[in-house]
Amino acid sequence: MAKGRGDFTDILVRKKVLSPEQLDEAINLGESTGIKLQDALAKLNYSSPTETVAAMAEFYNVPFVDLTTLEIPKTVIELVPESVAREHIVIPLALEGNTLKLITSDPTNYEALQKIQFILNREIMPVLAVKEQIQEAINRNYGQTETESVDSMIAEFTDTAIEFTDVDSKSSLANADESDAPVVKLCNLIISEAVAARASDIHIEPFNDRIRIRYRIDGNLTERDNAPRRLLSPMLSRIKIMGSIDISEKRRPQDGRIKMSIQGKHFDLRVSMLPSVHGQSAVMRILDRTNIMVGIRDLGFSEDNYARFQTIIKRPNGIFLVTGPTGSGKTTTLYAALNELNRPDRKIITAEDPVEYYLPGINQVEVRHNIGLNFARIIRAMLRQAPNIILVGEIRDKETAEIAVQASLTGHLVFSTLHTNDAPSAVTRLVDIGVPPFLIASSVIAIMGQRLVRVNCPKCREPFTPADDQLRAAGITPDQLSRATFMKGKGCSHCRNAGYRGRQAIFEMMRMTSQLRELTFAQAPTQELRRKARAGGMKTLLEDGILKALKGSTTLDEVLATCHTELMEAGLTA
Repeated sequence: MAKGRGDFTDILVRKKVLSPEQLDEAINLGESTGIKLQDALAKLNYSSPTETVAAMAEFYNVPFVDLTTLEIPKTVIELVPESVAREHIVIPLALEGNTLKLITSDPTNYEALQKIQFILNREIMPVLAVKEQIQEAINRNYGQTETESVDSMIAEFTDTAIEFTDVDSKSSLANADESDAPVVKLCNLIISEAVAARASDIHIEPFNDRIRIRYRIDGNLTERDNAPRRLLSPMLSRIKIMGSIDISEKRRPQDGRIKMSIQGKHFDLRVSMLPSVHGQSAVMRILDRTNIMVGIRDLGFSEDNYARFQTIIKRPNGIFLVTGPTGSGKTTTLYAALNELNRPDRKIITAEDPVEYYLPGINQVEVRHNIGLNFARIIRAMLRQAPNIILVGEIRDKETAEIAVQASLTGHLVFSTLHTNDAPSAVTRLVDIGVPPFLIASSVIAIMGQRLVRVNCPKCREPFTPADDQLRAAGITPDQLSRATFMKGKGCSHCRNAGYRGRQAIFEMMRMTSQLRELTFAQAPTQELRRKARAGGMKTLLEDGILKALKGSTTLDEVLATCHTELMEAGLTA
């Protein structure tokens, strides 16, 4: 069926990116689900978006561009209205006479191209680029107007003396169309702006005379303009309506969930309301489903840790623990492992509090304390469902820990998380919870500690020499220094002048060897476990971070700030 199709897939087969069998599978998927062939190839992970679009460009004889390294002049951007760019996922590249070079990801969408040609009254010459890059370029180039609209709306509210009563706000916001009430627009713009800025959460905090709005970007909070205090009630009412939360309840903490589609992508927002002295404080956690579909390769493992991780998750039974503070990427790591193991011949069940991301093909159960459905009860019920792999969101108490241990000893592979500073102290923590040391020694197969460090911006990073005191604090040897390529971002529009864009994990992987099992059984102190693990080849969080800084992916500043608690430990055990 794949032979002689006469389209861009012939190029992919010729270049051995695709096999004819893979192409047949993609065609069948496209026909059964109604999606385009290029989307089917991406869904099956048979060819990367870059390879697919490059092949389409070659087949249709149109130019192909990489938008990550391209700066488009503002005068050209102004030729295409933002609404047109966002609706059709296109962006202008250059104007030559009356011909506008327009970047798109799909040259076969003639209807959209003709519509744009009619709107702009210019000849259109298509240029191809990857869809995700186009969306990022739209956010980068048009994002400023969006920011200005949030600013101007807040300024407008500040200048005018409109008073909102609770009754007015509830009735108008409950019936609000997406485009009418100004507060509706403001809330939508705040969420859109946060998504464009790659924020992980939005904080709306009331004070005596203002409302502080902050976004957490790459782990750091960034403050937006303050909104006038009288907007608090209508803004919170709108957020509650979106999250199906009771508007009238203001004295108790509340939780909700908002589902939104922004720029063609689906986002879930987890909403938390907390009563404070000056009114309710709201936090919206932005859950981007594409973030969780990350491959194990993309997590940031060094080669030896990657090989260890792959071996561990393929084990038939035992407990694998991931440790670290809140927001250190533990959930992402475990979901990446589940994605790797998610096959039709395996039954996977998770117990989570709450379920943050929905994974296709995996049975996910949410903890519900109000009806007594806690981790322990879920795990007991899970075991009657004959799973191969179990994920327990977090081990918090003796009962949960003991049932997880029993599950691992009866032939299940158990993944879970624990709130400790590093991998060796997880053993001590389990003993503190009340798990007998002999059970820990016989059930735990590995413990992995992790943290997140910000990554240097690829656009503005440049060679950099750290200060001598930093080099001393990191314990960098002259030999390491001679081979190092230290980099640092100076700040640009791509990274919002932060110098960093995105984050990467640093790890320490402690596999339970026979020696470590003996020490665990003997209730040896954490320092002794750490010393033995390092002798067995474990790199600490600090060492793994320094290796990433030596390669230029992050900075020593960032590693030392993240691993400051490990500095003394490293010194003690060196």
